[in-house]
Amino acid sequence: MFALIDCNNFYVSCERVFNPKLDKKPIVILSNNDGCVISRSNEAKALGIPMGAPAFKFEKIFKEHNVKVFSSNFPLYGDMSSRVMSILSRFTPNIEIYSIDEAFAELSTNVFPNLTEYGKVIKETVYKWTGLPVSVGIASTKTLAKVANHIAKKNPEYEGVFDFTASNKKDELLKDFPVNKIWGIGNGLTIRLNRYGIHNALELKNTITNKKWIRKQMAVTGLRTVLELNG
Repeated sequence: MFALIDCNNFYVSCERVFNPKLDKKPIVILSNNDGCVISRSNEAKALGIPMGAPAFKFEKIFKEHNVKVFSSNFPLYGDMSSRVMSILSRFTPNIEIYSIDEAFAELSTNVFPNLTEYGKVIKETVYKWTGLPVSVGIASTKTLAKVANHIAKKNPEYEGVFDFTASNKKDELLKDFPVNKIWGIGNGLTIRLNRYGIHNALELKNTITNKKWIRKQMAVTGLRTVLELNG
């Protein structure tokens, strides 16, 4: 079993740890030389500020809505990332750091029989020890763990933790999951799959009946993705 632990709005959350007054305020973090937006708070996202937005084009919105604008502080973010990964390693020795704010962790039901509770303990411990909010997606494969993490993050009723394996509506969830959001499916491949009537994760999952077609259209890595969607 895999969990994908992802820090929410990581750079923004790091700034909030050291300045609690920023909580619930629209915030953007800019890239090197303050060129483009590389992290946004949920409040900034609600204002329609896109990822990668050139800062100079949104100066008016920044001023009108009192958006707090920060230059990136990568030494701080790197230090906070190391703290998070160190905490995760206390729960399992099998950690795969995927990016500065994401890691896969192998989970054992010998530790917590209920994986949702396992995820909640991880989430609460990271927050208690670092002040950083995280989302935890749990599944039998890394691709499904990515899907589960997205569901955990976007649906408040799951309180930041979602165990895909425990759901009784797996196909319904996959049907609502756009194919371009699947881990490893880029824009070019999305366009190609759309041409064949594949628009969501469930439709891609169901192509498992034609492995030759998958390898022709998506190569070996695509076949691996389809296999992982099937658990």
